[in-house]
Amino acid sequence: MTQIIPPSTIQTFTPKGGPANGRKALPLLRKALERLGLDGFLVPHEDEYNNEYVPASADRLAWVTGFTGSAGAAIVMRDRAAVFTDGRYTLQVRAQVDGELFSFEGFPEPGLAGWIAANGRKGEVIGYDARLHSPDAIARIEAAAARAGVHMRIVDPNPVDTIWADRPPAPRAKINPHPVTLAGRSVEEKLDQIAKIIQEAGADAAVLTDPVSVAWILNLRGHDVACAPIGLGRAIIRSDGSIHGFFDPEKQVSDVYPVGGNKISIEPEDSFDSALTGFAGKTVMVDPAIASAHVFNQLEKGGATVKRAPDPVALPRAIKNAVEIEGSRRAHIRDGAAMVRFLHWLDTEAQSGNEDEISAAVKLETIRRALPDFRDISFETISGAGPNGALPHYRVSTETVRKISPGTLYLVDSGGQYPDGTTDITRTVPIGEPDAEMRRAFTLVLKGHIALARIRFPEGTTGSQLDALARQPLWMAGMDYDHGTGHGVGSYLSVHEGPGRIAKAPNTIALKPGMIFSNEPGFYKTGHWGIRIETLQVVTPPEDLPGGERPMMGFETLTLAPIHTGLLDMSLMSAEDRDWLNIYHAAVLEKVGPLVADERQVHAWLTSACKPV
Repeated sequence: MTQIIPPSTIQTFTPKGGPANGRKALPLLRKALERLGLDGFLVPHEDEYNNEYVPASADRLAWVTGFTGSAGAAIVMRDRAAVFTDGRYTLQVRAQVDGELFSFEGFPEPGLAGWIAANGRKGEVIGYDARLHSPDAIARIEAAAARAGVHMRIVDPNPVDTIWADRPPAPRAKINPHPVTLAGRSVEEKLDQIAKIIQEAGADAAVLTDPVSVAWILNLRGHDVACAPIGLGRAIIRSDGSIHGFFDPEKQVSDVYPVGGNKISIEPEDSFDSALTGFAGKTVMVDPAIASAHVFNQLEKGGATVKRAPDPVALPRAIKNAVEIEGSRRAHIRDGAAMVRFLHWLDTEAQSGNEDEISAAVKLETIRRALPDFRDISFETISGAGPNGALPHYRVSTETVRKISPGTLYLVDSGGQYPDGTTDITRTVPIGEPDAEMRRAFTLVLKGHIALARIRFPEGTTGSQLDALARQPLWMAGMDYDHGTGHGVGSYLSVHEGPGRIAKAPNTIALKPGMIFSNEPGFYKTGHWGIRIETLQVVTPPEDLPGGERPMMGFETLTLAPIHTGLLDMSLMSAEDRDWLNIYHAAVLEKVGPLVADERQVHAWLTSACKPV
């Protein structure tokens, strides 16, 4: 059924970085600062593209500090240093960073700005690379520095890059076309749509610095970073619908769009800076949430009027067309077969207590990699047993791995990238017999999940207006979870996609038909176990309801894998809850069953797992 995958192709679980990094890097960086006449330098996790996943060549924070988490920053002064992380990484940062070299600080509070305000000394000069910070972040830092009498200075080139002797090469994988048969719309159609948005904003052009937006607008996919099928590059779209794409020539994008193509011009990426200075007297849209201060500086240097505005591609990209939606349905059926094989293994062999979080994650990825058209995992698998499952963003490593032991719960959050869709699914499974507390919490989480899956809502509704539906059963029991309920998901793009979301935090983006969101309420008993149930669902067009006065939108569930009925407390399930679950499981059996029909034990398990409750 599954093929053996060489270890090099499976995600790794041995932490990279470590305290030795800081011991090696700090003396070198401090010598560089002295040569530059600087007293300090800012080292963010972000790269030049503000990617969610940073290529090894741009992971400056890991090289300087040893910390390999997905969010954070550091400041290195001549006689002191600090590393900043959020609550997800409290344990990891202390394991990877030398506490004698760095103090451990919070992020976003106090963050770099707060630290400089409290610890900066009058007259000190702190450098930063404008390519790695947003203009708003730099404005906050400069205001804090001014209060402390500290001066901020742009430094180019980045001193970390000049001393990083064993720096990995920048990714230069070939970028390939994403066919219209999968994209659903031609590049020309997309350019016309975005040009109208630019015109309506009163602008002459828009700068796209997000490689995901560039991939979408040009129907391209690449392999430059883990988990997201993108090639690193930027673009400038003009109000006449013409576009200039900027890529490393080795990525061969000019083979896709040869010189002389209609409105599409591909240029070397090192010409991007000079292109930004060519808009004198023009108005140019730039998204301050994702573009760097360097982009703003270059535009202003060339005499452009910078219009702060959201990325014009973000909203159209989030609204999937009929071809993309159908592709997502197909991808989820195939991915569902992988999940069924894995959940069968969890419910049988893994009940022995001999497996651990790493072996389970490798098992799941191996099963997925045997699927037709599998390209990559869509994010690093969250594989949490017992107390580790109570950490919502837990990342297993050889230092933290736990056995999947009887008497507890196992939580697995994972996904795959396929040419026709991106998946993201979480399931929670009992190891041994669950107790009453586990059943109660699981059922309350499921009730919230069902409430969000069943809801009908009018046009103009935002995700923040729906968020409480998923929490209401937990709230009534005095329980909650401290993460969002749903994030957007791309179409063979990033598994975390804006601009919409379903969360407590206010969001002004109305849900539109074709948007795909996760539905993932949870509950986490600190030190014991965690529960999360996640499926992806697409917003459906408005339709009239019997006896209603307004058309209502809703959700269609895309993810297809059994929800463990052995964790249910049936006394808490309403008739509507039972009906939804039975209809869902019938769909899982109907659509995924044929893909495992030749695997007798797996199909028998699936049939049992989908029995009506």
